[in-house]
Amino acid sequence: MMAANLPAAQNMLRTSFRDSKRRRERVGRLLVHLILLIVGALFLFPFVWMLLTALKSDQQLFSNQWIPNPPVWSNFSKALEYIPFWKYTLNTLYICALSVAGAIFSSVLPAYGFARLRWPGRDLLFLIVLATMMLPYQVTMIPVYIIFRNLNWINTFKPLTVPAFFGSAFFIFLLRQFFMGIPEELSDAARIDGLGEFGILFRIILPLSKPAVATVALFTFMWTWNDFLGPLIYLSDINMYTLSLGLQQFQTAHGAEWALLMAASTVVVLPVLVLFFFTQKTFIKGIAVTGLKG
Repeated sequence: MMAANLPAAQNMLRTSFRDSKRRRERVGRLLVHLILLIVGALFLFPFVWMLLTALKSDQQLFSNQWIPNPPVWSNFSKALEYIPFWKYTLNTLYICALSVAGAIFSSVLPAYGFARLRWPGRDLLFLIVLATMMLPYQVTMIPVYIIFRNLNWINTFKPLTVPAFFGSAFFIFLLRQFFMGIPEELSDAARIDGLGEFGILFRIILPLSKPAVATVALFTFMWTWNDFLGPLIYLSDINMYTLSLGLQQFQTAHGAEWALLMAASTVVVLPVLVLFFFTQKTFIKGIAVTGLKG
């Protein structure tokens, strides 16, 4: 009788153990999601505070009222009238478009050479390229400014766009890591079919590297869109200002009008947030996969 009940007892123990394990896993996932929600709320709070401030009237700004009642939507139209917002937007988009194109063009070719081609001194030169990342911008700022001044590029968009066509060590490293994760057999098969290195790059490697290339484009766009120091150094004509300089100009002229300043800041920040929201899967995939091989 005891021997007959032994398998049943073992099955009950296994079932109880599996149920207990599932409960622990559910509790663990719940805690992880709860922590992520709290951290996400902390990061979201500054944007929510900025948006709520943008919708307040002057009386509501200096009261204890958190939620604007009623919301003053006209603050956005007023803020955009104080500065030539659309002109600054076009200037910023022009610089961003050229910078994105330059970053992709100047990073793909060196990254392919470092990842897929074998030539003397390749690893040493790659280390030198990586070493340039240790130089802070403040060290090269004055020499680069002197070069651009001698080229008569001051007060033009060239200092803000042309450097993107000369490669970025970070983007070259990022793409190299991704290219090294693509099986070498694909390139060998393409060579047997008669493709050259450029054909392999543009017909095999790049179509498989869309997440990494999109990551480079997204990084470049966000850095250029938010760049303040570069336009501040090289642009003096008010008609060539970018949005970051336009916000600084608005703050200087209307610093006490906090609601209008927050409204203008919200409009400037919103495109980057929307862009990241729609491209976050590609962005995360590009960052994650580039760390698989080195």
